[in-house]
Amino acid sequence: MSGQKKTAAIIGAGMGGLATAANLRRIGIEVTIYEQARAFARVGAGIQQGPNSVKVLRGMGLEERVRSVAFHPEMTRYRDAATGDLLWQRTQGAEYEEKYGAPQLLLHRADLHEALASIVPADVIQRSKKLIDFRQDGDGVDMFFADGSSARADMMIAADGVHSMVRERMHGPEQPRFTGRVAYRTTFPTALIKNVEVEGSTKWMAKDRHIVIYFTNPRKDEVYFVTSTPEPSFNIESWSTEGDLDQLLREYSEFHPIVRGVLEACPAVHKWALVERDPLPFWTQGRITLLGDSCHPMTPYMAQGAGTSIEDAAILARCLADASTSDIPRALKIYEANRKPRTSWIQASSSTNDIERFRREQDQVFSYNAWETPLAA
Repeated sequence: MSGQKKTAAIIGAGMGGLATAANLRRIGIEVTIYEQARAFARVGAGIQQGPNSVKVLRGMGLEERVRSVAFHPEMTRYRDAATGDLLWQRTQGAEYEEKYGAPQLLLHRADLHEALASIVPADVIQRSKKLIDFRQDGDGVDMFFADGSSARADMMIAADGVHSMVRERMHGPEQPRFTGRVAYRTTFPTALIKNVEVEGSTKWMAKDRHIVIYFTNPRKDEVYFVTSTPEPSFNIESWSTEGDLDQLLREYSEFHPIVRGVLEACPAVHKWALVERDPLPFWTQGRITLLGDSCHPMTPYMAQGAGTSIEDAAILARCLADASTSDIPRALKIYEANRKPRTSWIQASSSTNDIERFRREQDQVFSYNAWETPLAA
């Protein structure tokens, strides 16, 4: 590695941004995260971490912490929505962990975010920093923020999510395709559920909609659900929009009594529009590159959105580890070349919501180890 200290600006302190900051710091890069929010909110949402992502967390020293707060399912069941008949049963116990080298973990989204934040010093994260402009030259990137401040770094990593300003500057304004479907989701205490027994992890599937229900911690005292529901007239792509519980109950009135029991116990719910975006033709321009949802947002049906962002962070660090300051543009191109085929494939597979395809492709998804996979030059 060159003796010159490299600097990186990361736009966004979500899962991908925090993972990137932690991994770049481990290889000696000086990092600053610019986050537009003033504070992090504990939104009621669960998240899945498959073996591919857990292997990255292991390399970051976070596996045990995440295991301690997560629910570890022995299996995930896919059931017919009305009858409860078993469509597919994915065993996820010790044999699964041995096969893929890590477990499947289900947890609250905020607990994963807090774990990642715990290994990034607080002074690395600058809040209330909304990026409004940037420009680069042969030596670095200048960034300009809404509060009138500016900054410069050797490279800029845009982990600024599905509404990425940096992506729009690279590729022009883009309207995502609304799928005509919405996701209702929330977490709430399991104790509120009466007269039905919830399985640890189940996806209830009908012809035109589904609901996923699972516990978010080892105590099983908090339950999460998320739906995919036809609603062509709704197109608000926001995680904080309130959902109508009466409408939700009507939409799932024909589902199994266990599902109805969970929905009847739910005190409040959010909903957001499910949209699709095509894989981008490129992620990198000079000393600027995209990461996570800014370049490969995907439907939630394979539960790989955060996992692929965390993979990105590991591969990016590997590509930059031995790069001199002048080599940064080439290293960023190598990162893109090694990540884009996999994330484009997972985007396409996830959009189908096809359990037979998931069954065929799960080995490719979960066997991947971002720390060890060979890097193409």
